[in-house]
Amino acid sequence: MADLKKLIATLSRIDGKGYKAYKDIQGMYKYPDGGELYIDYVQGDPFASPSRLRFRVPMELAKFPKSYYQNKIRKIALEDYLTRAFDQAVNKAKGNRGTGKSGMIAIDAGGQEVLGRSSMVVNDNYVEARFVIGLPARGRKILGKEAIEIFEQEITKIVSSSLYNEALDTTELEEHIAVVEDQDYLRDYLEKNNYIAFVGNGAILPRRSGIDDRPMNKEEVIPFYSPENLEGEVELPNRGKVRGMFLKEGITLIVGGGYHGKSTLLTALERGVYNHLPEDGRELVVSREESVKIRAEDGRKVEKVDISPFINNLPHGADTQRFSSEDASGSTSQAANIMESLEIGAKVLLLDEDTSATNFMIRDVRMQELVAKNKEPITPLIDKIRLLYQEHQVSTVLVVGGSGDYFDVADNVIMMDHYKPYEVTGQAHNIAKKHEAYRKKEGGKSFGRITPRKPLKKGLDPIKGKKRKVAAKGLKQIQYGKQNILLSEVEQLVDTSQTRAIGDAIFYILKFYIDSNMTMNQIIDRVMEDIDKKGLDVLSGFKGHPGEYAAFRPFELASALNRLRSLHIK
Repeated sequence: MADLKKLIATLSRIDGKGYKAYKDIQGMYKYPDGGELYIDYVQGDPFASPSRLRFRVPMELAKFPKSYYQNKIRKIALEDYLTRAFDQAVNKAKGNRGTGKSGMIAIDAGGQEVLGRSSMVVNDNYVEARFVIGLPARGRKILGKEAIEIFEQEITKIVSSSLYNEALDTTELEEHIAVVEDQDYLRDYLEKNNYIAFVGNGAILPRRSGIDDRPMNKEEVIPFYSPENLEGEVELPNRGKVRGMFLKEGITLIVGGGYHGKSTLLTALERGVYNHLPEDGRELVVSREESVKIRAEDGRKVEKVDISPFINNLPHGADTQRFSSEDASGSTSQAANIMESLEIGAKVLLLDEDTSATNFMIRDVRMQELVAKNKEPITPLIDKIRLLYQEHQVSTVLVVGGSGDYFDVADNVIMMDHYKPYEVTGQAHNIAKKHEAYRKKEGGKSFGRITPRKPLKKGLDPIKGKKRKVAAKGLKQIQYGKQNILLSEVEQLVDTSQTRAIGDAIFYILKFYIDSNMTMNQIIDRVMEDIDKKGLDVLSGFKGHPGEYAAFRPFELASALNRLRSLHIK
């Protein structure tokens, strides 16, 4: 392994040469303090994707206590904190100089959620940061002196202030780990005790804006406090006893007037499948991991999904047990979204009346009288929601503002009034008795089957021209060969690095797991098991490092695969 002096000598030698001479610096270099720099990939020109590097500090020098990473969730929390510390140190560096991306240093640090990432690795042997640098140039001529400044001074400062325990705020670091560990403990507690969600007292649910996911200032919002009838207490391993609202399994309605906080609460619950940063305001808003947001999605591709629990007897004899469409309607897309989620193991469905197809949600008594059931293919959710829970133990949380008919099937009713929650289940049930709906139940006495599907290799090769192309185009789109997978309505995707990893996971499925005898659920389970055992790196074919992956759930991977327009099902 060469040392830093060798790297500096090489940069001095190629100063002023054509950009491709930067290839000469690829390799490993020892720093005077004992750290190791790995230059894995060198970009071809200053406008190309930046160069990929790793910096590794032996654990005997980094000196992080074993207790900081003794289990999976603490390890994720420590890696997350170090990534953010590295990112903060980068922001203090000089930054861009020269043409294109010259001088840029960046690491994939994420947002308000604490996700497993490939940008930082901590183990008994070392701490390793994975980052990118835009190697500096003027036009296409190498700026060797500027590159020396980056490697000799800036990288040294960034690493020394972020990857060594003695350089960090120990109190802040330990709190970061503790807060994340508590959320993970609470999520396990929910499942073991038949709850689907918890919202801690004092939680700050509103966000600053639709494009800024940070919490609103406490002075501007009303903190969440549980209704007395739903309030409970749980003792967390680090924070100790906390109180808040527990939502039981079953059917929960969130009601109230417009702009009183119904959707804000639901959004917090759908994000509660992830852990959050300290001071995020939602670090005590935790949902079961198997909670899936469902909505109508006009125009989406559907491939051989059994939507017969909800839809039958379509005109022209279309098969709803193997329903396919290149341009699904609101009701058929919502039915498909539910059935695809159940296929992958969803245990909680989260729905908002505002983003649902009206005819999928309810058919009132007047419409039943005018349009006979044998003329209506759709069995509305109201007639299946209780059966879904009784037969498959799948709970539902539903925001509803326009249809009191759901009072008949609700186990819990929460009313939001000026952003404060009130438990009104008894009132709702009394109103339901006082004003009977007189509607007839439709769809039979059983929910129906959840039918597994078997994907085929056909259509899964991301070939474009002579090369295979898989790339995230922002948070909600994946370029997959010649196609674009549109994920605009997959609402629990929160990080572009998740999208990037999901795209590569689909290609990984093609390479290793597509078998006409394996179901969609079995295939996705295998992928998630591989990631759990080997880390996110397993998805990458890159020889150096895939430093821009974030952990995703099986539901979002399935959502992307189901929206691939070339998907074929056996």
